[in-house]
Amino acid sequence: MKKTLAEVVTEKTFLVLALSAISALVLITVFIFVQGGPFITTQGLGGFVFGMSWAPSQGEYGIFPMIVGTVCVALGAALIGVPIGICCSIFLAEFAPPLLKNIFRPAIQLLAGIPSVVYGFWGLLFVVPFIRHYLGGPGLSILAGSIILAIMILPTVVSISEVSLIALPRTYKEGALALGLTHWQTIYSVLLPAAKSGIVAAIVLGIGRAIGETMAVIMVLGNSVALPESILDPVRTLTTNIGIEMGYAAGEHREALFATGIILFLIIMTINALAQYITRRR
Repeated sequence: MKKTLAEVVTEKTFLVLALSAISALVLITVFIFVQGGPFITTQGLGGFVFGMSWAPSQGEYGIFPMIVGTVCVALGAALIGVPIGICCSIFLAEFAPPLLKNIFRPAIQLLAGIPSVVYGFWGLLFVVPFIRHYLGGPGLSILAGSIILAIMILPTVVSISEVSLIALPRTYKEGALALGLTHWQTIYSVLLPAAKSGIVAAIVLGIGRAIGETMAVIMVLGNSVALPESILDPVRTLTTNIGIEMGYAAGEHREALFATGIILFLIIMTINALAQYITRRR
């Protein structure tokens, strides 16, 4: 069947839009590698990644403490936020009456619209003093950043996980119940495994949000370039380092910050690849 002119124009328009999105990603990637690649080549990848000292005024560019800080904060946010998010999605998909759904869904989605600086300010006024008073330490810590980021990733984890559960065929649930499984056994043994692809995607996007967040964690982490000994110690992440110093960096210092962006890019790509591998293997 011959396509009409309107269909051809529509098809080409969507093709251009799709290519523009991919082109933007490619351009950003190329720009980061062009700006930071020469620094890594000159300084050496091992010395840059595993270096323990970050002192641009002295020509020392080691980001290992910041890599550890990034991993600790993102892992803490995932450990707190992912279980809560999945439980919320199960409640909304399987247990909540329509009235509660109409209240909870907009409320959770509203969390995504709150500016990150507001989260940071709230954490600085409430979370940090609470940790300092009841748990000790300066308050500005891995734990404070993890709590703030856990709240920030909830909308992503809850929304995608809930959609994945709702999209399952009704025959899965009906068949399990017909075989004698309880409602909880059906959720645990049938629905969650069947929706694992969407849930894993939600977790990956949530962790990516946690790793890439800057403004909120700048205000609650303490920004200390040192290896942490506990979750109550202050740290600096890769994103906060770029956000703090890019405004006045120049020359080799600026190239080092772009090189930091390359390492951050590789970390996120590794997480995505690992999630894809786990999903396909299962």
